Amino acid sequence: MSAQPKRQILVTNALPYANGPIHMGHLLGYIQADIWVRAMRAMGHDVTYVCADDAHGTAIMLRAEANGISPEQQIANVQVEHERDFAGFLVDFDHYDSTNSDTNRKRSEEIYLKNREAGNISVRPVTQLFDPEKQMFLSDRFIKGICPKCGAHDQYGDSCEVCGTTYNATELLNPYSTLSGATPIEKDSDHYFFQLPNFSEYLQGWTRDEGRLPVSIANKLDEWFEAGLNDWDISRDAPYFGFEIPDAPNKYFYVWVDAPIGYMASFENYIAAKRPDLNFMDFWKKDSDKEVYHFIGKDIVYFHALFWPAMLHGANYRTPTSLFVNGFLTVNGEKMSKSRGTFIKAETYLQHLNPEYLRYYFASRLSDKVEDADLNLEDFSQKVNSDLVGKVVNIASRCAKFINTQFDNKLSKTCSENDLVNEFITAGESIIQHYEQREFSTAIREIMALADKANQYIDEKKPWSLAKDPANADEVQAICSVGLNLFRQLVIYLAPVLPKLANEVQEFFKLESFDFASRTQILLDHEIATFQPLMQRVDKKAVDAMVDASKESLQPQAEKTAQKAEKKQVDKAETKADASEFIGIDDFAKVTMTVAKVLECNKVEGADKLLQFTLDVGEKDEQGQVKTRNVFSGIAKFYQPEQLQGKTVVCVTNLAPRKMKFGMSEGMILSAEKDGQLTVILLDDAIPAGATLA
Repeated sequence: MSAQPKRQILVTNALPYANGPIHMGHLLGYIQADIWVRAMRAMGHDVTYVCADDAHGTAIMLRAEANGISPEQQIANVQVEHERDFAGFLVDFDHYDSTNSDTNRKRSEEIYLKNREAGNISVRPVTQLFDPEKQMFLSDRFIKGICPKCGAHDQYGDSCEVCGTTYNATELLNPYSTLSGATPIEKDSDHYFFQLPNFSEYLQGWTRDEGRLPVSIANKLDEWFEAGLNDWDISRDAPYFGFEIPDAPNKYFYVWVDAPIGYMASFENYIAAKRPDLNFMDFWKKDSDKEVYHFIGKDIVYFHALFWPAMLHGANYRTPTSLFVNGFLTVNGEKMSKSRGTFIKAETYLQHLNPEYLRYYFASRLSDKVEDADLNLEDFSQKVNSDLVGKVVNIASRCAKFINTQFDNKLSKTCSENDLVNEFITAGESIIQHYEQREFSTAIREIMALADKANQYIDEKKPWSLAKDPANADEVQAICSVGLNLFRQLVIYLAPVLPKLANEVQEFFKLESFDFASRTQILLDHEIATFQPLMQRVDKKAVDAMVDASKESLQPQAEKTAQKAEKKQVDKAETKADASEFIGIDDFAKVTMTVAKVLECNKVEGADKLLQFTLDVGEKDEQGQVKTRNVFSGIAKFYQPEQLQGKTVVCVTNLAPRKMKFGMSEGMILSAEKDGQLTVILLDDAIPAGATLA
């Protein structure tokens, strides 16, 4: 591969919100970006990598209030934790900032004022929901109610998680404040709007520029253009933790205004602190030849692919070269769960496992496609143990001991397998291209194919057998020298993924350079250090301990109370002389009560008392798809179907199926009864379908 001209590149990651810890779902995007940055640097490019905490908004203000500290102290505390966790996973930012910086305030005001001067800002009154107890306007995230379209309960004020409809908070049915529980009232306030429709034609072209966005994302954005873009409400009323809008007392920039501008401010602060040789405007002027890339999750594409480029364009700044978008993370094929211990915080992982295990596993799953990734903990252990320990590190451990003990730490003066070593060197051209294209999983497959060849070579040559006869000394040295040269090639290729391992191997080989270009050198008559063990196998006990440490009981208090009451009754029954009126614990154990999600609830035509339920009780068919149950319940007198749609209920799942006039009923939904009134027992929605009550 011919040498590329040195490129100047700015890379940013989505800004983590300063309201909670970093977890596995966050790390997918940060590890992906860090690998790419390291790979581009290994190619010889000048890459700057910055990030910051997203530090503004009502949620920050309320969290600080709950903790009895100022918002500034709240975000400072969280930033320390975030930087610690990123460093723990070897995510090596050049600069990590906060959006609550003076630099960001000035840059946000500038971009706003330029857009205002260009006619892209308007002001008009807005009717909002106001919490009469907290005495504050409520953002969408602090309002819940019934979806006006599908009737699903407990939906947020901007969109329904059940049917996907977007709406204004004032359209919710039976809204309530999540802060106080009070019923909000409607109240008018002047709001400031960014006139996004002014940029509709520009954005339609921008999103279709080659390489700007993943094609799947550009196609999705077409739906917004077809529906017509709307003005974007960029203001929030006091009390609010953020930047006050110029010339607008008690009005604050909505967090999504100054958050992406935080990319620019973090870079600006980095230049001031560490890289005065760089020029801010060289990267951000309209005709810049520098490259700017944002690594983001698919949940924030709308802000980054519409609002952000429009704000920049309106203020006469350049826009990002590309948006690199990753999907969500599941664990063991399911959404991360606190009750199952699969909602794993970065801090918890680091207490039990090597961070490079996760970096490698993610790399083996990542591509340039916008796809969700699954962290299967069993596969995770097997893959790390097989690939890294069983294949890569094993090469060095099989060869180094002979060079250390029998050849005074010196490799052979000549290479006995030039063709094989050069095959590994040439393979780097393809691997490097895959890194640049963010096809990490393909790069890993090619690296592991080389590792198989290296192990096959050593297995065929059997240096451990040859070493038994001193007459074979030269041959043993030659074989082990080839093996170590191959090992070095593999680790150079893996260095963006495994930087700590690469540093240790670089020290073992006593080399000054370990970038991609250095792979072309074959080490001859070269002195190595004494080999030390490089990586241990994943211990299943450590994985189990991590999961156990991540578990959080989500059992509702009412359920706990009921279980305590049941236990008292059972204890009482077992000690009573005449227990004929009671059931024994064995009888009770026969009933299987399973947590179920109501996927559908409908009236039954021709049956005034029945509702028909389609339930997810955690069962799967042979293809791994959700296997639903059909259940009829005589509660139509007490509930409308929409009241139970999407709810979490209890179903007796080992009740014999009952054939009814309207179909087969495959269970019974538990309700409580008093004075003829039936009330369905509802559970916390966080409890997973299939969990059993014990």
